[in-house]
Amino acid sequence: MKAVSSLAAVLAVVVLAWAGGQMAGLRPVLGFAIPYAAIAIFLIGLSWRVVRWAVTPVPFRIPTTCGQQKSLAWVKRAKLENPSTKLGVIGRMALEILLFRSLFRNTGAELRQGPRLVYGEEKWLWLAALAFHWSFLIVFLRHLRFFMEPVPALVVLIQDVDGFLQIGTPVLYMTGAVLLVALLYLLWRRLGNPQVRYISLFTDYFALFLLVGVAVSGLLMRYFVKTDVVAVKQLGLGLMTLSPVVLATVTPLFFVHLLLVSTLIAYFPFSKLVHMPGVFLSPTRNLANTNRMKRHVNPWDYPVKVHTYQEWEEEFRDKIVAAGLPLDKG
Repeated sequence: MKAVSSLAAVLAVVVLAWAGGQMAGLRPVLGFAIPYAAIAIFLIGLSWRVVRWAVTPVPFRIPTTCGQQKSLAWVKRAKLENPSTKLGVIGRMALEILLFRSLFRNTGAELRQGPRLVYGEEKWLWLAALAFHWSFLIVFLRHLRFFMEPVPALVVLIQDVDGFLQIGTPVLYMTGAVLLVALLYLLWRRLGNPQVRYISLFTDYFALFLLVGVAVSGLLMRYFVKTDVVAVKQLGLGLMTLSPVVLATVTPLFFVHLLLVSTLIAYFPFSKLVHMPGVFLSPTRNLANTNRMKRHVNPWDYPVKVHTYQEWEEEFRDKIVAAGLPLDKG
């Protein structure tokens, strides 16, 4: 039901955009009013989340580690898995952000006949997540050509490399196909795996269906439905210069794509997708493990009356002596 309800919500956005795209009075609303509102929600919401994370004090060193900590000189330590310096933290963060190092080491557990618990690698999840994130980034960079004139040389280079296979007309961009395949795998895994399906929420499915909708509508516009690219770019440049113009040649399918993207942008700060900036502010990742080199005292600790061992020993000295137990003080 969670998957069905989230799919219904995304389909409602599609129907609304398709119907509104055919009404002259709603085209400006879909073309620039909603995108501006989505961007404002995104900026305000993301700033709010980041500021809350930034001002949250972290009195202790709580990095999540999976390697030998720095200790004695003759004990081999894991400089990246358990960093004790800022340079090590930078290397660990780079591996995590660029290559999803922790997800690469992820394992799955399955209860088989016997019963016996079997552990196995889940490299397909790592590969799909890596393909999705990198493809999404490249697709985002390619789309900058609709909002900039002249188009930066870097964007042109990315576009040429992405379509270097020269398959079909228009040219097939590899990242568009990889993005959709990766999303479909992640959706299939969430629906097909009973354990993952059990812990999945409406928001998990909603984000995936939104992303699939964005990818499918984009591919349809590029390869199957004729779209006035010049009019689309004119709208994009108008949005950037705060003087948007929605031409009559823009098809309803474009408004479907635009409204799905706007919904994704507005939803981003309040969803799990916000882990993108969150990973940089996570104390389990961005702190060096110096627990053996430096004493960390909680600044919120307040004085409390304690009963030390010496006081306890003095209080029960007679009983300890009678029992024949050793004393710290003779």
